[in-house]
Amino acid sequence: MPDIVVVGAGIVGAACAYHAARAGLDVEVVDRGPVAGGTTGAGEGNVLVSDKEPGPELDLALLSNRLWRDLADHVGGFEFEAKGGLVVAETAETLRGLTAAAALTGKRGVEHVTVTADELSDYEPHLAEGLAGGVLYPQDAQVHPMLAAARLLRRGAGSFGAGALAVRTGVTVTGFLRDGDRVTGVRTDRGDILAGAVVNAAGTWGGELAALAGVRVPVLPRRGFVLVTEPLDRPLVRHKVYTAAYVTAVASDSAGLETSAVVEGTPAGTVLIGASRERAGFDRALSVPVLGRLAAQAVALFPALAGRRVIRAYCGFRPYCPDHLPVIGEDPRAPGLYHACGHEGAGIGLAPATGHLIAQLLAGHRPDLDLAPFRPDRFGEEHP
Repeated sequence: MPDIVVVGAGIVGAACAYHAARAGLDVEVVDRGPVAGGTTGAGEGNVLVSDKEPGPELDLALLSNRLWRDLADHVGGFEFEAKGGLVVAETAETLRGLTAAAALTGKRGVEHVTVTADELSDYEPHLAEGLAGGVLYPQDAQVHPMLAAARLLRRGAGSFGAGALAVRTGVTVTGFLRDGDRVTGVRTDRGDILAGAVVNAAGTWGGELAALAGVRVPVLPRRGFVLVTEPLDRPLVRHKVYTAAYVTAVASDSAGLETSAVVEGTPAGTVLIGASRERAGFDRALSVPVLGRLAAQAVALFPALAGRRVIRAYCGFRPYCPDHLPVIGEDPRAPGLYHACGHEGAGIGLAPATGHLIAQLLAGHRPDLDLAPFRPDRFGEEHP
């Protein structure tokens, strides 16, 4: 019998399992699909502090940023790139807003450098002309999300004692086991699994899993598309580059379509192009108009991309909570059930901190951050 069952083998579930195993707990991870088969496999691998406002999510992101760098040193194998992020402004007014926001987050430990219009080409030689300037965030980074999830699970299974971490894919959770009010395991289509506690790391489906335990966690899917170019002969984009509109889209409550230019290279030579956001349920149909808009915005930012071919496009579903904060911690309505979901588009970046904090709770230690803003029972009935 494992100490912990983690439901979900995406990056957040992998981080929870890794840190729990590292804390000396025996962990079993179950997923109805393959490792990183959901939102993680459709992510760009962003590890960002630049798009966070001062507050609990930024504190979580800063902790996670430090942990990603530690994992890169001690686990590795997932293409960690400490490339930095460059946020560009199209107008002087937008630049003033960017620099004011950077000054506020700088007080919380976010490193930043204001970049004038004349200096932009020093950082990104292929950027379009006519931009007003930008802000460079050296702490921003990128990882290969699928490799990261797989590496954390493999290292957790191989480094902390025999049986410390086991992974079972193709297993669907159908309910929960209880001893009175306390959750003591899960029912699955492959049999019951008894455990000391259960971690809900089901991503976009975290709300559905919570409902099986009789509790409400309003996690909704927010669809996004990504374009991938053919591999380039030489790097075209040095940093993660995006316009100020991306920050606005991240914080938006709109259910409609929103797009903003986000462009970055990969070690394989391809360029990833985003970003779009819309609440369209779990509809995976590719939208040619949306893809066209993303391509046009990328070319407007990097004109040299106009002659490059797109080799594929894919979509994923960000696990969206109404207040834009993840759900992290034990659920007082179902003791023994811990939630680690609802990270929206920041799950890759916030995964190590989430796993670290969940592991501290599971091991009976005081967490490094105050988890009150992320508590599972914070939502009122007015939220969908």
